[in-house]
Amino acid sequence: MSKSESGSSGADAAALMLRLTIGPMMIMHGSNKVRGPGGLEGTTRWFDSLGLQPAHVHARVAATTEIGTGALLILGTMTPMASAGVIGIMTVAAATDHKGKGFFIFKGGWEYVAVVGATAAAISALGPGRYSLDGARGRKRGGLKSALFSTAVGVGAAVGMLVTSRKDAEEPAPVEESD
Repeated sequence: MSKSESGSSGADAAALMLRLTIGPMMIMHGSNKVRGPGGLEGTTRWFDSLGLQPAHVHARVAATTEIGTGALLILGTMTPMASAGVIGIMTVAAATDHKGKGFFIFKGGWEYVAVVGATAAAISALGPGRYSLDGARGRKRGGLKSALFSTAVGVGAAVGMLVTSRKDAEEPAPVEESD
C-alpha cells in the first residue's frame, strides 16, 4: 500500500468514525424530542419558553432535522447538506438555550454545541469517504469549499429562522388599578 493510499484510507476511516459518532447522536436527540419525557408536547413547551414561534412547528422541524441529518450522516450521503443541518441546529441551540451561560456545558454553556457544529464542518471537509453510499457511487469529495458551504448554509438558515421566528418573552401587561 502506498503512502497516498494509506493517507486516503485514514481519511476514509476518520470520516466513517465521525459520521458514526455524530449521526446516531443526532438521531437520538431528534427521537428524544418526539419520544422523550413530555414527547412533542413537552418539546413544544420548551421551544415556546425559548421564544421560538410557532413553537409546535419548530419542535417538529427540529426533531425531523435531527433525525434526518443523523440518518444521512450514517449512510454517508448528501454530506454537505447533512452537515449544514447539524450546524444549523447547533447554531440555534447556541443562540437560544445556551446563550449567556458561558463556555462550559456543565453550566449550560455553548461548549458542546460548538464541538458538535465544528465536527459537522470537519465531516463536510473530509467528505463522506469511501465507506459511504456516496463513496460507493464515486462521490467522495470534501474539502474547504464543502466545509465553508455547509457552515454558510447552516449558520445562514439558523440566522434566518431566528430573525423570523424568535420572539422575546413578553413582559406581563401592567395591572390597571380601578377607582
